[in-house]
Amino acid sequence: MAADTVPTTEVERDARALHEDGGHRIDPAEIAIGVIIGRTSEFFDFFVYAIASVLVFPKLVFPHLDPLTGTLWSFAIFALAFVARPVGTIIFTAIDRAYGRGAKLTIALFLLGGSTAAIAFVPSYESVGIGAALLLALFRMGQGVALGGSWDGLASLLALNAPENKRGWYAMIPQLGAPLGLIVASLLFMFLIAALPAEDFLAWGWRYPFFVAFAINVVALFARLRIVVTPEYAELFENRALQPAPLLETVRSEWKTIVIGTFAPLASFAMFHMVTVYPLSWVFLFTDESPVRFLMIEAIAAVVGIGTIIASGALADRFGRRTLLAATAAAIAAFSGFAPQLLDAGEIGEATFMILGFALLGLSFGQSSGALSSNFQPRHRYTGSAFTSDLAWLFGAGFAPMVALWLSSQFGLIAAGAYLLSGAIGTLVALWLNRELASTIG
Repeated sequence: MAADTVPTTEVERDARALHEDGGHRIDPAEIAIGVIIGRTSEFFDFFVYAIASVLVFPKLVFPHLDPLTGTLWSFAIFALAFVARPVGTIIFTAIDRAYGRGAKLTIALFLLGGSTAAIAFVPSYESVGIGAALLLALFRMGQGVALGGSWDGLASLLALNAPENKRGWYAMIPQLGAPLGLIVASLLFMFLIAALPAEDFLAWGWRYPFFVAFAINVVALFARLRIVVTPEYAELFENRALQPAPLLETVRSEWKTIVIGTFAPLASFAMFHMVTVYPLSWVFLFTDESPVRFLMIEAIAAVVGIGTIIASGALADRFGRRTLLAATAAAIAAFSGFAPQLLDAGEIGEATFMILGFALLGLSFGQSSGALSSNFQPRHRYTGSAFTSDLAWLFGAGFAPMVALWLSSQFGLIAAGAYLLSGAIGTLVALWLNRELASTIG
């Protein structure tokens, strides 16, 4: 019996019990639901931390610094998860190979939930001094390691089982988790800020979303295990060569694909933080705008993003994923030349920036994930896709809020646009260089 079919934990045994009647059939819709639940859970964790990085941690952990410097340090800790994520992939690939996908996923998601819940207990600077920042950094790295291990292969499985003329449509499904996670996180923080006095929010109110994140992780764990531990799916993973391979072997064999795959989505991933985390920090630090109102704008703009992510599936199937990625990268380049200045143009300017930004983000982000999965040799597809995703997020998004905020604070909003432009250029160059990509997804 394959390792993935052996229930090594009580949670896995409960998940498999749902299918002991032998009547379970593999259904692409079921894969899609599992993917959306998993991604929404991960992105909810992500945005809960991101919002707290702007509204809470500069005051809680860095009150001895001015607001801008405190926020920059907060963003530096924010980036640690992206640095730790490839380490998590290395660790959990070994666990996957030794004990199976179910055990790996169980450990990774409990680590993610535990690290997230632990952040809720971080003390203030007044209580433990620099220890508050060190604890926050430790738990943030725990989140990153766990995210590296939470790769379940379902998104790749979904893409590989997509009909020939529906690959773009199936590729966009996992990406819906990002705006859904942002909407829930934004509305939750918006409610807490509006309902609580500022003192209570900073003392204990901000901690509540981190407990909610832990609960959502438990639900997502069972939903994903319900799929990946069944014999039918284990066989499908094996037939589709979605089995872990040694990471060093994968890098040696597939380094060209990994490099191109890392830089192909740069425009999308840079845009991702430029319309989610960064504008909240700019508006909070440099305008009189209420955080409650801006969080509502973010939630509304994320709904627009859902619509354009869905549209990206139809457009990619009609014109080709490579064509859509190139076109949206060019559009993001144009956006970078004028849009950031809208954040200094009052409430209408902010709303325009967010809605236009999310519209473009949805079209780009909807097709940015796993564009090179089919380029990997079958033996290395599972590990190569996971590691490429880690590197793409690290280089494309990890330091984006910190760099963009520092540049705009020193040289004006146009400098943040220049940073976004660099991501768009990186994507266009990667697409031009990778002729194999053109033949695979074009």
